[in-house]
Amino acid sequence: MTDAPVIGVLALQGDVREHLIALAAADAVARPVRRPEELAEVDGLVIPGGESTTISKLAVLFGVMEPLRARVHAGMPVYGTCAGMIMLADKILDPRSGQETVGGIDMIVRRNAFGRQNESFEAAVDVRGIDGDPVEGVFIRAPWVESVGAGAEVLAEHDGHIVAVRQGNALATSFHPELTGDHRVHSLFVDMVHAKRATES
Repeated sequence: MTDAPVIGVLALQGDVREHLIALAAADAVARPVRRPEELAEVDGLVIPGGESTTISKLAVLFGVMEPLRARVHAGMPVYGTCAGMIMLADKILDPRSGQETVGGIDMIVRRNAFGRQNESFEAAVDVRGIDGDPVEGVFIRAPWVESVGAGAEVLAEHDGHIVAVRQGNALATSFHPELTGDHRVHSLFVDMVHAKRATES
């Protein structure tokens, strides 16, 4: 596919490899991104799960936080899963000391809201914009969204809590679709990148 978008995965910590595989399965050219010059070469970016405080600190250390913020606020498509959702929140309810976010989605997120590692679970989630059966969501120390602003669209809820949100070119899920072999959420994101490129061509 010659017009496949180039989508990066922020490769500072977390399940980078699984996202690279899922993006490739969704017909994107996927590559790891650690440095500003690598960020400059991609059409969109996935911020994976992991530990949001660690990702935040490493992003600053590698000099990628400010250029990432600038590109997201300029409209680059971005998708965050779990810790990535926290990174895309304009506000964290209970931030760790020194924790920064990229922002981009008008939402307040609660870290580790679904419990600790040993309370991880899977659940079928109906995601607006994805046809067919519910998406199988893997929740690992997952956050949830406490509230969203007027600009953010709720795409899914689980157990009364918001677990998927979109605002413009930014998409975020509490859960990890990259761990299930179901690539429909990644396909949705690839479609967002295609749409953004179409407006720029």
